[in-house]
Amino acid sequence: MAANFTPQGCGPNVDSLYYNLCDLSVVWGIVLEAFAAAGIVFSFVLFISVLASVPFTQSKNRKSSVALHACFLVCTTGLFCLTFAFIVGKDFSTCASRRFLFGVLFGGCFACLLMQCVRLNILVRRNSGPRAWVLCLAAVGLWLVEVVINTEWLIITVVRHPQGPLNATAEVSRATSTPCNIANEDFVMALIYVMTLILAVVVASLAIMAGKHKQWKMEGAWILVTSLFSVGIWVAWIVMYVYGNEKHGGPTWDDPTLAIALVANAWVFLILYTIPQVCSLTSDDESQQGFGEDLYPNLGVGYETILKEQSSQNMFMENKAFSMDEPNQGSKPVSPYSGYTGQLRSSVYQPTELALISKAVGNHPPDSFDMVIPRASTNSAANSGSSTPSTHTEIGNSAHTQTNGNSVGERST
Repeated sequence: MAANFTPQGCGPNVDSLYYNLCDLSVVWGIVLEAFAAAGIVFSFVLFISVLASVPFTQSKNRKSSVALHACFLVCTTGLFCLTFAFIVGKDFSTCASRRFLFGVLFGGCFACLLMQCVRLNILVRRNSGPRAWVLCLAAVGLWLVEVVINTEWLIITVVRHPQGPLNATAEVSRATSTPCNIANEDFVMALIYVMTLILAVVVASLAIMAGKHKQWKMEGAWILVTSLFSVGIWVAWIVMYVYGNEKHGGPTWDDPTLAIALVANAWVFLILYTIPQVCSLTSDDESQQGFGEDLYPNLGVGYETILKEQSSQNMFMENKAFSMDEPNQGSKPVSPYSGYTGQLRSSVYQPTELALISKAVGNHPPDSFDMVIPRASTNSAANSGSSTPSTHTEIGNSAHTQTNGNSVGERST
């Protein structure tokens, strides 16, 4: 029938194994193929985004989850790729990959989610999470349990066949022991460990809501929503796969049921978990809220300490500047300006040569004559031109008053 009939939409050279990918009458295969291809591309973009956000992630607690995000996206991409194995026809390789990879890929996704819940449970109570390599090792350990279970189950199912020369009975027995001829109930029973992981994720995500640090509760809420949607999808496809297909449509709906479950759950992983987590990698909620209760008092003490250190340093620099301005008494003669004590008074007098001569002649300088000179600065040089006339005027008046005093004394004598 495959050689004589080619479905509409497929070319004459297309193998009958791939008719569901191009047959226009099989709408479910084309729709799921489009959603799976879009999911692969979107997962790759998110994977690159996670790796690119590592240099911009400031918090070490958020950076420790990047490895788990990357592993989770790899397993999610594998779910999208495995959808094509359920769309195409059945042979030994496609049936073996279906039976083995279905539980392995879902086990990897839920193992990563469970370790994220463990990390968030620690963060929401201590605000300090475990190291990244510890989380990755634990996730790998949980995932390897499912790998061992599926490997043992597949080996027992496929390799078990009669020994000795093949006859007609042996051929029939060997044909019935291939992965394509496994009962639906056996396939579901092989996924009990994955179901246990799903329930563990639900319980662990609920425990996150009991913590005290609110910035980590949001991530736990997204995991809780993702796990609840996953539980609904798994309940739906298991009921349909075990009971519904036998009553409505027969086993022809087995492959569409599993393919729809794969695509639906994988998109739930991307939309409800991966996208919010990627957006929160570079957020500053931890620095604004998480450390507010613990570090604000220490921050105040540190700020006051810095102010004290800066003030003491400025005082030291000013004292050093004053000491540099003072002349060296051992190498230079004593200057009349050496009486300067570093303190400026409200009225500052700057003596000149004429005032010094008047002081030497009269030996009775006015009380307002203080041998004080301010420290040299750039502003004094700039304002020297404007201050000189007033200084000379004051000196002239003082000299005139002193001369008149001497003359009156001579006349009285």
